[in-house]
Amino acid sequence: MNAISPTSDIFDTPVTRAFGTRLPIVAGGLQWLAKAEYVSAAARAGIISFITAASFPELDDLKDEIEKCRDLSEGKPFGVNVSMLPKLVQGERTQEVFHLIAESGVKFVETSGRSPEAFMPILKGAGITVLHKVPSLRYAVKAQAVGVDMVSIVGAECGGHPGMDMIGSMVNAGLAGQRLDIPWLIGGGIGSGAQLIAALAMGASGVVIGTRFLVAEEIQAHADYKQRLIDASELDTELCMASIRNTTRSLRNDTTRTVSGIERDNPNVGLQELMQHISGAIGRKAYETGDTSRGLLAAGHALGFVDRVEPLADIVGRFEADARNAMKRLGCAA
Repeated sequence: MNAISPTSDIFDTPVTRAFGTRLPIVAGGLQWLAKAEYVSAAARAGIISFITAASFPELDDLKDEIEKCRDLSEGKPFGVNVSMLPKLVQGERTQEVFHLIAESGVKFVETSGRSPEAFMPILKGAGITVLHKVPSLRYAVKAQAVGVDMVSIVGAECGGHPGMDMIGSMVNAGLAGQRLDIPWLIGGGIGSGAQLIAALAMGASGVVIGTRFLVAEEIQAHADYKQRLIDASELDTELCMASIRNTTRSLRNDTTRTVSGIERDNPNVGLQELMQHISGAIGRKAYETGDTSRGLLAAGHALGFVDRVEPLADIVGRFEADARNAMKRLGCAA
């Protein structure tokens, strides 16, 4: 599939056409942090982001956040992320969330965690475009089979949940064009515009960015948390929780060292034994207090690109300029 229109701007791809955005960039859902201020800032910057449904335990609060985001987005597109991991959104709650999204008039949904197959009738019946995020190409093939509109594949370099296969973004991108017929995006370690051009050249319709955007002014997190990310490099992440088949890449800190040590000493450790260290409530405190020594704070190798706090539109602007410079290096019009 040719992801790039040969007769128009390099950034005119199936992603920009489906979402109605200016650039083929998805700002992936960020647990606790992807709220209306950030998501609407992405919309106004010409990209798309998703409110994280799991951050709102009460459906009425999610509905209010959607309305707030709609007011702030100035008519630009945004969506809602629904993580279907059992510990985040269980049973019938997932169905209720999808019904709420449909009733709220949201037209774009990012799903993750497990197959959205059971909920596709709700989503497609409401005319919703479904982007399904997966940690490996093999899951993307399955998602294509159940009728999602596009997939994003996040490689081993990503912050959060890179899955168990641990295949890098470059390999995922190289193989995706051979195995997928629907539009696909690549994520994991994406922090520069040059990488976007490389992804488009490999057949991607866009890229997914998480870590690089964590220092945006619109992210509601403590200044000390953001400064820790700026001070960090691509070497400052750690993998843990593989023992419970939920591998997580996080900012290296006391918690990652503790959990890694427990897993090393007891490969058969269970979730309950780890919960006192990995509870989401602990990580959320870091965003509120700036104390980054505790909690699993999702961060990927794109930490190497994080350099200062600034409005999201400025980060996107620098990203776009870098992409156009990359095109010039190739001798192409940008």
